[in-house]
Amino acid sequence: METIRTPVERFENLKDYPFREHYQEIPAGDGSSLRMHYLDEGEGEVILCMHGQPSWSYLYRKMIPIFVDAGYRVIAPDLVGFGKSDKLLHREDYTVANHIAWMKSFIESLDLKQMTIIGQDWGGLIGFRLVAENLDRFARVVAANTGLPDAREIPQEMAPRLKEMLAETPALPFDEVFAKLSAPMEDRPQFMYWVRHADAYPDFHPAAVMKGSLLHCDEEEYRAWAAPFPSDEFFAGARQFPTLVPISPDNPAVEGNRAAWDVLEGFDKPWITAYGDSDPVTKGAEKRFIESVPGAKGQAHTIIKGAGHFIQDDAGEELAAVVIQFIEANPI
Repeated sequence: METIRTPVERFENLKDYPFREHYQEIPAGDGSSLRMHYLDEGEGEVILCMHGQPSWSYLYRKMIPIFVDAGYRVIAPDLVGFGKSDKLLHREDYTVANHIAWMKSFIESLDLKQMTIIGQDWGGLIGFRLVAENLDRFARVVAANTGLPDAREIPQEMAPRLKEMLAETPALPFDEVFAKLSAPMEDRPQFMYWVRHADAYPDFHPAAVMKGSLLHCDEEEYRAWAAPFPSDEFFAGARQFPTLVPISPDNPAVEGNRAAWDVLEGFDKPWITAYGDSDPVTKGAEKRFIESVPGAKGQAHTIIKGAGHFIQDDAGEELAAVVIQFIEANPI
């Protein structure tokens, strides 16, 4: 796999990001290795903070000090292709299976156990597969604006038509995509507009997506969101992720996600959902977790008012309080 690394000077003096960098070498899967960056702050029980697309560990900057002050150790990795981690040049090297294998190698390399995982966006899609396949390493789960789609309600014969619809979907500017995501469904699933924007819109930029999605983003924060991506060649992971979401029954990740659901439907360790009421992407996805995961029964699930998709940024302090209360109410 061909890789590139973002120049370190891009990350100098970022706002509210004073954390010391750590790196871990993991197998790439083709005989080479990849370097993953992660934050490791505090001491105590481990809280694994997993971001989604197109963010990075900067997403958790408001929450990390609160967790550390409360007596926890926080591990916040940058997924391959994001933040300070290595980035692959070729989009086809980014697959769900690869991301899961890379993260599995990461948690095994650090020998992380008894973890409470917070999964947001792809941090949940990857993270909850990790939970299902490594039950002994996880003590609790926090689902925060995420899901584990497996196209279970879509007939197999719909797959060709869904591909046609996606190919026919225009690649729109992000402000138009955001409006589509927030509006009722018309002639196609709204998510297809997001897939096509990331896949094919010429002026796609991860930082512009973040700025357009957040309640607040000043110039210094915009610089931080843009830091991992100095030019188009660094965008491969951010462009590829939406394409990998299993919205069709013939998606390669469907089988693994359905197998994970088979495990999670018997998962009796504590599981809580904390979603933003203003997230056009995953709003309502919490219901399946609440209804299907045994460990979610009786937990203090919450909907945070005013928070959008990137709930850790929009309402970081409030979400951190929810997580700490959840951990304290469910001791190991």
